[in-house]
Amino acid sequence: MSMKENERDHAAVSVYCRIRPLRIDEHTSAITTDQKVALLSHGGEEYSFAFDRVFDLDSSQSDVFNGVRGAESARDVLGGYNATIFAYGQTASGKTHTMEGANIFDPTTRGIVPRSVEALFQACLEAPSEVEFAIKVSFVEIYMERIRDLLDAFGQKRTNLQIREDPNSGVYVAGCTETFVTNQRELLKCMTGGLQSRATAATGMNEGSSRSHSVLSVTVQQRNTETDTARVGKLVLVDLAGSEMVRKTHAAGQQLEEAKVINKSLSALGQVINALTDEKKAHVPYRNSKLTRMLQDSLGGNAKTALIVAVSASTENSAETLSTLKFGHRAKAVKNKPKINERKSFEELTALLHKAEAAIDMQSTYITALELQVAAAAGRQNPQICNFESDADSMATILDSSTPREGAPPVGGWGAYDGG
Repeated sequence: MSMKENERDHAAVSVYCRIRPLRIDEHTSAITTDQKVALLSHGGEEYSFAFDRVFDLDSSQSDVFNGVRGAESARDVLGGYNATIFAYGQTASGKTHTMEGANIFDPTTRGIVPRSVEALFQACLEAPSEVEFAIKVSFVEIYMERIRDLLDAFGQKRTNLQIREDPNSGVYVAGCTETFVTNQRELLKCMTGGLQSRATAATGMNEGSSRSHSVLSVTVQQRNTETDTARVGKLVLVDLAGSEMVRKTHAAGQQLEEAKVINKSLSALGQVINALTDEKKAHVPYRNSKLTRMLQDSLGGNAKTALIVAVSASTENSAETLSTLKFGHRAKAVKNKPKINERKSFEELTALLHKAEAAIDMQSTYITALELQVAAAAGRQNPQICNFESDADSMATILDSSTPREGAPPVGGWGAYDGG
């Protein structure tokens, strides 16, 4: 595979780092930043980590959204790609603030999810008039290794939904509610209703700690009414529950059990990252948890993915910050294979068929000419076999006719082709 093909077929996971400011009860910062580098002091040592972008304590919600190229991800979805943005980090590191924001309707405090939704609908408005759209949304959470439907108003399917895989559409949650929406406000209204059903609890580190991983999926189906070409793109926005140290969160009873399951699923996520970046490991353990199964397309599969590692600046959390930064640095080496999810029209498929048939005819002609050349060479070496000198004119005619036509492979086969 050429370098051009490799760049086209593989896309590295983009990794960003956001530093949460110190709280009132936190006094010393252990981390300093440059635009693309995070420097951490821990245990008397200095650690340096490079990312696609580092957002310091003063970065606004708008800075983060623009920095992770959220609007570009929305446009990728309209281009027929799958795109994923998710946040990872310890509990109380600012993941939910980054993804959702203090108020999803407030222009200043809203996070990546509502801003991405706005960018998506804006891109639809700017699309050519001959393109029709249908947009649907699903919203689920993974709580105690069970998938619950956050959009099910009747509560009939919230208990334990199953993950399935389709060869065309990829991994999906079977039976979850999918609501069609026509504008940004309708989608955010669905999201608001889902958030009210999400599992949260107060801990020693966070008054509203997420006790589950949430996955909001926005599927955009589009059709060109003039060419009948159809594309499908999916935007997946994930807010992970945070890793916990019980001695800090003081979790007990049900919260302790939740913390165990959360940490186990995040550990499985780490194992998937390690397997994807280790050439010696042929097996990737996606099925070790519901979380990694749902993120199978986003990590190593058919998606353009952005990961935001959220960390605390406090020296009290430097051990957890170091672990998170190492996770993010490792994830940078993950290579995805995004592709355009497109169904071509009958006319386009017919044109491609004719082009392929012409290429096959050209190859057949060229092979025949080569066979005659080989036979002629053999005849000159051993005149008893056959004398092909009289066929020189016919061979020249064949070779001359093998000049590639438009759409046909060049002489030497496709391996010699260096075009676009």
